[in-house]
Amino acid sequence: MSTALKREDTALRVSAQTRRRVPWGQYVLWVVLGLGSIVMLGPFYWMAITSLKTQSEALAFPPTWWPQKPTLDNWRGLTNLTFGSFTVFFRNSVFVTTIVTAITLLTSAMAGYVFAKLQFRGRDLLFWFILGMMMIPFTVSIIPLYALMSRLGWRNSYLSLIVPIAFTPFGIFLMRQFMSSLPNELIDAARIDGAGEFGIFFRILLPLSTAALSALGIFTFVSQWDSFLWPLVMIDDVSLFTIPLGLAQFRGRVGTDIGATAAGAMLAVLPVLIIYLAAQRQFVDGIALTGIKG
Repeated sequence: MSTALKREDTALRVSAQTRRRVPWGQYVLWVVLGLGSIVMLGPFYWMAITSLKTQSEALAFPPTWWPQKPTLDNWRGLTNLTFGSFTVFFRNSVFVTTIVTAITLLTSAMAGYVFAKLQFRGRDLLFWFILGMMMIPFTVSIIPLYALMSRLGWRNSYLSLIVPIAFTPFGIFLMRQFMSSLPNELIDAARIDGAGEFGIFFRILLPLSTAALSALGIFTFVSQWDSFLWPLVMIDDVSLFTIPLGLAQFRGRVGTDIGATAAGAMLAVLPVLIIYLAAQRQFVDGIALTGIKG
């Protein structure tokens, strides 16, 4: 009995010492992370409460930290705007972004497989050429792309928003890095069993690349969802406007409808948050795994 009491007393002392040995740096880290979270969530909170304010209250100074007279007029007005409907803008953004993301994932994965697992003359030179394209800013290619779209008759169409963005050097690089880490024995075994290149790609490598595909999908979706300059150059028809173009219309010659802009921004950011939260784990795994092998 005394031995059991001694063991219990020893365990309590060890536990007390462990609690006392918690480094102060950890508490400092918690405080810093907490303050950083407040700073990051602050704009979202301000955007949310502004969407519930009247125009006069949104412009008031000093600002109010909670709507004095909450209203949903800013949200209701999004469906019946003088320059179009925010529902149409949202639908256009969903359609264009989904198609671009799907095509980008397919083309990047196929090109990544070719550069990672197939041997052919000039492979490394061609890959370095693609990497060099990452150094060219998109603004440099706007004028020749605009001329090409005009000659093809694709201006004011979905094709002008989808086709030029369907190929991304970054996506090819990301998928090539990941697929280089996959064992070649899987491919050799599949070839011995009689599988073709497409069968190897779609049945073996593609299912193993879900982490990298998730990371690339989030990058592509967010980039295309927030794209403003290229749709501004290509689209003049209001019925084809995407969300960034629709939000820009709230700024008039006299002033900006702050409440409606905040409501539209809240609606615009929701799909990105949902997709990121749904694929957060795969996103982190993809970023970690794509740098294993160069």
